[in-house]
Amino acid sequence: MGKKKVSVLDIQKRKDQGKRLTMVTAYDLSSARLVDGAGIDMILVGDSLGMVMLGYRTTVPVTMDDMVHHAKAVARGAKRSFLVGDLPFMAYQADRAEALRNAGRLMKEGRMDAVKLEGGGQDTTTIRAMVAAGIPVMGHVGLTPQSISQLGGYRIQGRTSESARRLLDDALALEAAGCFAIVLELVPAPVAQIVSERLEVPTIGIGAGTGCDGQVLVYHDMLGLFEDFQPRFVKRFAELGPVITEALSTYRQEVETGQFPTAEHSFEMPEEELAAFRESIED
Repeated sequence: MGKKKVSVLDIQKRKDQGKRLTMVTAYDLSSARLVDGAGIDMILVGDSLGMVMLGYRTTVPVTMDDMVHHAKAVARGAKRSFLVGDLPFMAYQADRAEALRNAGRLMKEGRMDAVKLEGGGQDTTTIRAMVAAGIPVMGHVGLTPQSISQLGGYRIQGRTSESARRLLDDALALEAAGCFAIVLELVPAPVAQIVSERLEVPTIGIGAGTGCDGQVLVYHDMLGLFEDFQPRFVKRFAELGPVITEALSTYRQEVETGQFPTAEHSFEMPEEELAAFRESIED
């Protein structure tokens, strides 16, 4: 999309033109700069940071303060990519006013361009209120990780005719509520394609096949930086974990053997100043 800041209009234009969208997660300044510099259309500050950054087993423990903290760091590092911040578990489900305040925090404090929330038709009232308040909203259907306990694990969604129809209805309801894009996670490829064809807004797939309008992956998964588990739908575009471990091991060895630092990595001082310093401590 060039070097200018990506907007909601640009994202919709890509779908209208039949061009694929790219989205990758980022959680700090360094990763945001790298993702942004690679020309990725959208950066998701996902609540997946709970697992890859904070060491939780699921996304459920992530708080609004966690999300705002990481969103602010990403916003400092990204200049061009469209920034989407996840609303964490129970940040929007209990109370519409609280949901609006939390979404506003991600926009105002976290400097996000939009928010993302999980769930289907039951959330449209809150989504409509957010959109009316000027907050762009990305929806998320299929596997919704915040509901992992209710779903019984990381299971493919929409595998039966009935559940596929329910998924389509949820996606259409999110579109009608004003969502500018919808994530489809762990959905059979034919279902995701039909949903994408029925929607006017873009779909962003993760484990949903090739028929979506765009794709999203977790930064740590696609770069080989997270070893706890590897979802089947993830392609490792690099194996950076072993490379980093080897570099750290080499550093340890060179420090222990006196190979690092060398004169190249050290600083000198004028001889007369050194002599004066030595004389001062001998007095």
